Amino acid sequence: MSIYQPEKECMDRDEIKKIQSEKLVWQVKRMYENVELFRKRMDEKGLKPEDIKGVEDLSKLPFSYKQDLRDYYPYGLFAVPLKDVVRIHASSGTTGKQIVVGYTRNDLKIWDECMARQLVAAGGSDESIVQVSYGYGLFTGGLGAHGGAEHIGATVVPTSSGNTQRQIQTMIDFKSTILCCTPSYALYLGETVEEMGVKDKLSLKAGVFGAEPWTEDMRKAIEDKLGIKAHDVYGLSEIMGPGVSYECECQKGMHINEDNFIAEIIDPDTGEVLPEGSTGELVFTAVTKEAFPVIRYRTRDICSLNYERCECGRTFIRMNKPTGRTDDMLIIRGVNVFPSQIEEVLLRLGANVTPNYQIIVDRVNNSDTLEVQVEMSEDIFSDDVKSIEKIEKTIKDNLKSVLGLSAKVTLVEPKSIVRSEGKAKRVIDNRKL
Repeated sequence: MSIYQPEKECMDRDEIKKIQSEKLVWQVKRMYENVELFRKRMDEKGLKPEDIKGVEDLSKLPFSYKQDLRDYYPYGLFAVPLKDVVRIHASSGTTGKQIVVGYTRNDLKIWDECMARQLVAAGGSDESIVQVSYGYGLFTGGLGAHGGAEHIGATVVPTSSGNTQRQIQTMIDFKSTILCCTPSYALYLGETVEEMGVKDKLSLKAGVFGAEPWTEDMRKAIEDKLGIKAHDVYGLSEIMGPGVSYECECQKGMHINEDNFIAEIIDPDTGEVLPEGSTGELVFTAVTKEAFPVIRYRTRDICSLNYERCECGRTFIRMNKPTGRTDDMLIIRGVNVFPSQIEEVLLRLGANVTPNYQIIVDRVNNSDTLEVQVEMSEDIFSDDVKSIEKIEKTIKDNLKSVLGLSAKVTLVEPKSIVRSEGKAKRVIDNRKL
């Protein structure tokens, strides 16, 4: 079994706790000195940095939230001067404001190491040819995987996403051995490979897939169609990006990079830390991040942690695949979708439709589908089919512009969407995650 940094990934649990404690004390002190919001929340609790002696005091510290990034957009939560920030990334939020994060050179080095651990766990080495088919740009996926691949000395093929037949031809010609992309795109690539009849020409051995939820059935389908072993990777921009945790060859949960991140499971309603093995909301503290550190960040992901030593020899705890979220955000084909975004589009369209809608998410042939049913106004209901089709197209085009993905739009009769206690049920998620 391949381990990139056995001196770190296989540390004794007492040594991990010691390192986490030292780094936590350092991080709390510098954040208190440099981040206004954190200092304010510490003061409100009557806490000073010297009150935090180690990880046993973590639960005393205040939580942080995604809303904080919106309130202090764009750079208000940075803990270093902007001149020390060498890269900016961002992800979408519920409004036009993006969630902005920054990295120092050391932050990027640590990120590269974390992703390198994932790639080596998937069988990667300096002889690998890694095709990165995540999107490049403000999204952390592309450059995150890219940095990890370069860190292990692999050859990187930065194809980014899209142009599927060319992607496959590149895989064949360049003899790519590891594929990095979203699981839904991996499955689409696999289906296209079958259609082209070129599976026997691939050199792929493994894949590293993340940025959206996926099932074990989907894993099997990807592995069958591409002839590879598929590995799950977890991350979020607010903590670092892909590589916060990674799946080893045992595929029994994702190892959290505990030398950089401390994980907790809390009751999402009370905020209380739950006993080991409990299912609850995942909370992360980034103890080595310099530019944009977070303390007790509430991810809204629901999962549990496994503290048993893994068969692979790694001692880092494992997080089980998240089973859902505590907020209303949907992740569809790797894109964050909020009901409020859809409502805003409908409200801009005026009298033809009402803001009563229903989002129906499903999974067909292991690929996420999105349908938005919208109630027509009484005036438009009696119009001809061409008028209705034109309105549906307008809504579809507007949603694609706002969400960044295509949705099926269906206009339905006035007052036909079921209400419960005066409210429409906005989201029906039929996926079994």
